Amino acid sequence: MDKTLLIISQVYPPDPAAVGQHIADVAAVMARRGWRVVVYTSARGYDDPTVRYPRREIRDGVDVRRLPLSSFGKSGIAIRLLAQSLFLVQALFHGIWTRRLTTVLVSTSPPFAGFAGCVIRWLRGVPFTWWVMDLNPDQMIMLGKIGPRSLPARVFDWINRRTLLAARDVIVLDRFIGERVLRKAPVAGKIRIIPPWAPDELVDPVAHEANPFRDRHGLQGRFVVMYSGNHALTAPLDTLVEAARRLRDDDRLRFVFIGGGQRKPAIDAWIDRERPPHVLSLPYQPFAEIRHSLSAADVHVVSLADEAVGIVHPCKIYGALAFGRPVIVLSPRESYAADILDRQDVGWLIEHGDVDRLVDLLHRLAGGQAGDLTAMGRTARALAAGPYSRPTFVGAVCDVLEGRSAPPDATGASSPC
Repeated sequence: MDKTLLIISQVYPPDPAAVGQHIADVAAVMARRGWRVVVYTSARGYDDPTVRYPRREIRDGVDVRRLPLSSFGKSGIAIRLLAQSLFLVQALFHGIWTRRLTTVLVSTSPPFAGFAGCVIRWLRGVPFTWWVMDLNPDQMIMLGKIGPRSLPARVFDWINRRTLLAARDVIVLDRFIGERVLRKAPVAGKIRIIPPWAPDELVDPVAHEANPFRDRHGLQGRFVVMYSGNHALTAPLDTLVEAARRLRDDDRLRFVFIGGGQRKPAIDAWIDRERPPHVLSLPYQPFAEIRHSLSAADVHVVSLADEAVGIVHPCKIYGALAFGRPVIVLSPRESYAADILDRQDVGWLIEHGDVDRLVDLLHRLAGGQAGDLTAMGRTARALAAGPYSRPTFVGAVCDVLEGRSAPPDATGASSPC
């Protein structure tokens, strides 16, 4: 092998963080395409730093090298920044000396990893690709953690501009992130829109009547509305919670909240306080149980805050599509998930705060009067298996890394460029 791809990412499997999972999919395919792939990542778990991983191993043909002092948990911004900085210094040192280096891939884990790509490009003269999974300082500003004119915000944006101008290609997850990136630097010709994907190994739907999850939680014979995953600040659920409160006496419906995150304690507190008989709250499910839990839903809920459009991507929609379930999207009308609903009959858009419309929709869904859910499920599965499939999007990322010409938007939709 005379071609070497260097990947710098603070997270990588077996760590469960989604960014690492997607990078690993790409790394494995690049290895199968004949590349020598070297990954520098953290030796400890991102969420739980007590978890230790092998310092070096070959995974799916990829040479994974894990660095110490790269994860101290998520107890505070200062601790996270320290770990990210130490990781990046180590990865940069090792990356500069990587043999037969051909190209570099950096993501936004850590958020300023793109700067490592810049330095390696300057010192080794090789191109790099910046894979923008989310956008900072925009996200921290949106969440009120830093001010828009604060020193950290200005430093982050300076790094972003340098990274964008130096990168050969910039992969973004949707057109709205692409538009925001273009406001940071004039790099329209570099942007490639390639959404993420659902992991194939989880996608094996289970029929309701044969689903032990529905049996175990008393869901058989009920219409199940599910939100599963990170209850993030960028995914408000107030509209869904208020609709569930109003529908307390409708025994046809069950609302299931699975996962964790910063918004989950408020939901659990509401359940403890009001004891709604039709609402179930559960923690993240074991990996082996995910296919049962996601299959248990009749409809999945995807949420994206109005102010989060162009900053984060509504990734949950892919799991719902892959399991053949329609979606209720809580978001503004201008969003990536809304774009999907405009093009395909796979669900309904409800704007945040429109509780009346959501209650009416759920009444009709429970009564079988909101369309052919089976047909919508088939359309969703076809999307997930075809134009929105893992092979399609992984292949598109790999083509970019190999320097092949690629369409500005891998989804076939209009590009902001």
